[in-house]
Formats: sequence, structure tokens, C-alpha cells
Amino acid sequence: MSNPAPPTGPAADSPRMPPPTPAKAQPSAAGRYLFMFLVGLLVGVIGLVMVLRAMEGRKTPMDKWHGSVMNVMAVHSQALRNSVEQNRCSATDLLPHLQTLRAMTNDLEPAFPRLADDARFREHAAGMRAALDASLASPPINCAGAGTVQARVGDSCKACHQDFRG
Repeated sequence: MSNPAPPTGPAADSPRMPPPTPAKAQPSAAGRYLFMFLVGLLVGVIGLVMVLRAMEGRKTPMDKWHGSVMNVMAVHSQALRNSVEQNRCSATDLLPHLQTLRAMTNDLEPAFPRLADDARFREHAAGMRAALDASLASPPINCAGAGTVQARVGDSCKACHQDFRG
């Protein structure tokens, strides 16, 4: 019996291996980073809203009073302007707005306690009350008179706002 001859060459030195497979590309981590960024952004927005609502909730009615006074006065000033533009200038259309504006001017100094001691602020508030008192003493009977009243009230507001709102 004869032994077969051992193989010679490079195949004799290494065991038989399957052919190499191409390496799989690793998936990018960018998708995970984007997801985590969006989650962090969402949590941050929710936290910001919670903090802002907590800060707003701590305000007292006195903290909001000045804004309320200005909002009511702005609404009634706009109603006067609309009445003049729509040619609705009877006393029944104008007097309620003039009376409300006059009542709100009584609250100017208490609504702005830091400005109440300022002589210019008191002068502007007194000028506004004087303009409204004159308008109520002799209410306008036509749109020309209503336009004059509306202009006087608007000028009074504008003068104060130029000095104190910047």
C-alpha cells in the first residue's frame, strides 16, 4: 500500500477557507443623534412652558392692573374712532365710551404706582381727565364734534405714551 503524496504548494500550507465576504457597512448613528436631539428639544420646550406658566401664576391682580386699565381704555378709544368712521355719532353711541374712559382715568395713578409721584405723569393724567370732562359736559352732537373729541383724547394718550413708553 502506498501512501498518497502530500500536496505541495501554497494550498498545502493553509487549510481550506471559504471565500471572503464583503464587510457590511455599519449603520450611521446620525439617526439616533437626531432622535435624541428632538426628544431633548421637546423636553426643553415643555419645561420652558411650565416655568413661564408658574411665573405668570405668581402674579397678583395688582401686577396685571396697569395692563388691564390700558386695554380697556384702548378698546373704548377704538370704539370712538370706529363710531366716527362709520358715521354713528349720536350721543347714545358716544357717551358710554366717553363715560367709561373717564371712569378709567381715575385709575391711572393707582394702576401705575411707580409713576404716580412723577409730576409729568400726573399732568398727563389730569389733562386726560380734563379733556374727557369737557367732552362729557358738552357732548358732541355730530361727527365733526365727535372727531374733535376723539382727536383730543388720542392726543392726550399719545403725549403720555411718548413720555413714558419710549
